[in-house]
Amino acid sequence: MESRESSLDVQLIAATSFTPPAGVGWEADAAATDAESIVEFAGRACYETFDRPNPHTATNEAYLHHIIDVGHDALLEHATATLYVRGLSRAAGNELLRHRHLSFSQLSQRYVHNGASEVVVPPAIAADPELRQLFLRAVDESRFVYTELLRALEEDPAGEQNSLLRSKKARQAARAILPNATETRFVVTGNYRAWREFIAARASEHADVEIRGLAIACLELLRGTAPTLFDDFLVSELADGTKMATTPYIQ
Repeated sequence: MESRESSLDVQLIAATSFTPPAGVGWEADAAATDAESIVEFAGRACYETFDRPNPHTATNEAYLHHIIDVGHDALLEHATATLYVRGLSRAAGNELLRHRHLSFSQLSQRYVHNGASEVVVPPAIAADPELRQLFLRAVDESRFVYTELLRALEEDPAGEQNSLLRSKKARQAARAILPNATETRFVVTGNYRAWREFIAARASEHADVEIRGLAIACLELLRGTAPTLFDDFLVSELADGTKMATTPYIQ
């Protein structure tokens, strides 16, 4: 079976909704999203400035810019977003998992058969036809070995008698041969502070190209849920055609 190539797909599947509490004499800014409103409300609740006494921070946009400018990032933890990520290599997935303030549910290689899974070809290899074919041949060979190992372990008469458990044990052993390029999938939830930190770290020009692409995709989606909380990120194009993003607030 020839390997199929996968491409990155990131979708927003959940985001914070906000209902202002009764009895506080405050209404959300009509121009603000739910995520932006709850961050402002949390900040005003600290000092009970619901009457917006400072004209310089009276609008939601101005208030959020002030929060980011003074580093009051803890308020951003009240808003969350959940993304579904497909088409990411397990190599990049291992890097994503290092961001411990995000929450993950990842595709299981133990429970899901990987015989027909897709692979992510690194851009540097994909750009060269000969290297790409060499890479895919190596992946196909590892897939063949995986299938043979799996078949032998599942048919082992001396192995686990329970057929379901035997299949699980076979997959968990055979998966050791699968390449880091094998596609994985994640459900990722994070508060907006954690998302900002992830994007700042991984959208940098110094980051790996694949995870940088993920960070840019996340930034574009999250801007739709809270434009003001991400408008300090400047997206630009590098010489190789890929994108990067920088912000003056997170180093």
